[in-house]
This record gives sequence, structure tokens and C-alpha cells, in this order.
Amino acid sequence: MVNKVTDSMNEKLLTPAQVAERLQITERTVYEWIRGGKLPALKLGRLWRIWPEDLEAFLEGARARAQ
Repeated sequence: MVNKVTDSMNEKLLTPAQVAERLQITERTVYEWIRGGKLPALKLGRLWRIWPEDLEAFLEGARARAQ
């Protein structure tokens, strides 16, 4: 985990709203994925944040399952 944090210090974390906007889905769906353990996320106090590489991995997994 430490390497992930230090390697990604310059990479901006995404909010659930930003993920929803990028995927053209509702924020509620993003929160359901997070709660269900499908989409890895980091909770900072009351706020959730998603590493961009975790979103990419999630999407790649969804693409692989669809084929």
C-alpha cells in the first residue's frame, strides 16, 4: 500500500461523482460498487476517493467478463 501511495502522489484521486460522470452512470451506482467491494476505494473521513488505476482495472475486468 505504501508503494501505491508514494507512486501515485502526483496522480489525482477521483471522487465518486467524477467516476459517475466519466462512465455516464449515477453516483449511487458508484457507491454500490464501492460498498459491494467491486470497485476499490479509499475512505478519507466521510469522503470516498478512487485511484484512477483502480478504476481502469475495474473497467478492464468488466470488459473481460463481457467478452
